[in-house]
Amino acid sequence: YLGGLIDVNMSEISFDEIQQLFSKDSDIKPGGHWKPKDCKPRWKVAILIPFRNRHEHLPIFFRHLIPMLQKQRLEFAFYVVEQTGTQPFNRAMLFNVGFKEAMKDAVWDCIIFHDVDHLPENDRNYYGCGEMPRHFAAKLDKYMYILPYNEFFGGVSGLTVEQFKKINGFPNAFWGWGGEDDDLWNRVHYAGYNVTRPEGDLGKYKSIPHHHRGEVQFLGRYKLLRYSRERQYIDGLNNLIYTPKILVSRLYKNITVNLIPELAPVRDY
Repeated sequence: YLGGLIDVNMSEISFDEIQQLFSKDSDIKPGGHWKPKDCKPRWKVAILIPFRNRHEHLPIFFRHLIPMLQKQRLEFAFYVVEQTGTQPFNRAMLFNVGFKEAMKDAVWDCIIFHDVDHLPENDRNYYGCGEMPRHFAAKLDKYMYILPYNEFFGGVSGLTVEQFKKINGFPNAFWGWGGEDDDLWNRVHYAGYNVTRPEGDLGKYKSIPHHHRGEVQFLGRYKLLRYSRERQYIDGLNNLIYTPKILVSRLYKNITVNLIPELAPVRDY
């Protein structure tokens, strides 16, 4: 039963407590893979979470999301894609890595790109995909529940596997904070898609408060965004090389990668 607005509990909880909480649910398979027994799920959803140093957020995220996705009767699993090394955070490249790894596991048909600090406030915000790419996190508490600008595509988005392949995934060239979701918006539109959003209060999210600990803003983003169209098919899924370390735990698969610019060489455009 989907009741609409749900309580968002942001109190800290340890990983052990979360393991305990879900240990009684024997239907959750390693990697957090769950599917309903009483129906055929409409979507098989891989949820990709880009990650670095937010260990206190993960258990809060799982405590909130697992019950909601079960109520939505989706088949799902979680992929935490963790960046090591000294380079600035590269959220977009982590998503590309997560996508490639997830596709080795199962025939997913819907991919959700989900920041770990975003918690949906409404369980009718359905985590399936559609004919068009979806921007789930339309109304965020830290933006006073107003879309910051019309092309905003940040926080939580969803594309079918076919859509994501068609746009050549995310760009790999965005090191540091900001810009990669704007580039994704451009890619989606250049490929002939529009972005849909949940109606009314369905797209409300709370964000877990934190400091951008040491994450640098990416100042080169405006130049890259000017050349979105030229770069779309030379930088993305098709020029990415990486070596993952993989650890499967009960609630998610952890994919660790040390990212450096040389892993995504771009020929001149």
